[in-house]
Amino acid sequence: MPLTIYGAGAIGGSLGAYLVRAGEAVLFVDNNREHVQAINTHGLKIDGVRGEFVVSAKAVLPSELSGPLETVLLAVKSQHTVDALSQLLPHLTPASLVVSLQNGLNEEIIAQRIGAERTIGAFINWAADYIGPGHIRHGGEGSLYLGELDGSISPRLVQLQKTLSAFLPVQITSNIWGYLWAKQVYGSLLFATALADLPVYEVVADPVAHAVLGDLIREAMQVPAALGISVESFDEFDPLLFQQHRDEEALEKIATHFRGQIKTKTGVWRDIAVRRRRTEVEGIIGMTVQKGEALGLSLPLHRQLIRLIHELEEGKRSMDLQNFQVLGAIQS
Repeated sequence: MPLTIYGAGAIGGSLGAYLVRAGEAVLFVDNNREHVQAINTHGLKIDGVRGEFVVSAKAVLPSELSGPLETVLLAVKSQHTVDALSQLLPHLTPASLVVSLQNGLNEEIIAQRIGAERTIGAFINWAADYIGPGHIRHGGEGSLYLGELDGSISPRLVQLQKTLSAFLPVQITSNIWGYLWAKQVYGSLLFATALADLPVYEVVADPVAHAVLGDLIREAMQVPAALGISVESFDEFDPLLFQQHRDEEALEKIATHFRGQIKTKTGVWRDIAVRRRRTEVEGIIGMTVQKGEALGLSLPLHRQLIRLIHELEEGKRSMDLQNFQVLGAIQS
């Protein structure tokens, strides 16, 4: 199936390069002109946990995109989803598919805009970073689950599974919302680790941070529970351990995972400390708060986390473990 990867950064670039190397027809679309030029001129370089290679590929700016498009893998930040869909919509046909390779609950936005029948959900958990134009680092392995929004197992899902398995083993699920909400809940913890300029495994081991993170996860888990969604466990994240207040065991599992990665800090940390740009805090943590409060739930830790992340983005606060005292003080 011809594939269009819209967003050739960390996730889209790493996946797409492996698909190109496997012989798939891939077109990269990205709004970073230097990145597009580098891919077209020198190819796309991948290094990291599986070694280094370069693939020759075609890349275009969104304004240069032309249809019809068959299968689109959407890999932009959550705050750019609406703009990306506006660019894509004129090039989609009734048979087109859009697969969200994003953090957050973007499948809801996509389905609302183009129809659930043209939307496929995806849960992603591998690590990658955009290093510079034409260069992506694959920082760690992780899972990839695909699912129809209605829970059915369709032929197109099976075909997509076969295609994307050129990168890593792909699982099909009838509970994609359970995985998406698991990542949403886990995202609360990952955003919080960016409050300190340390590897994730050091943050979760800190006594003050340790005390807050379990409460943060349990606060987030109220939301899918109220929606009647069964949250799934994956890789390093086991929501049941947090539900049972076995925080030490749950956090050690996360720490062990990150000790084995090249990428030991989150993309949130990188957005703030390296790329100096806005994070996805509103689209992810903000969405948890929005949905929770609409259900009558109180999420004070999450509201405080959003405020702290914005202060880091704006340079009004420094990354430090003491920020966890400020986060936890909201409970006092």
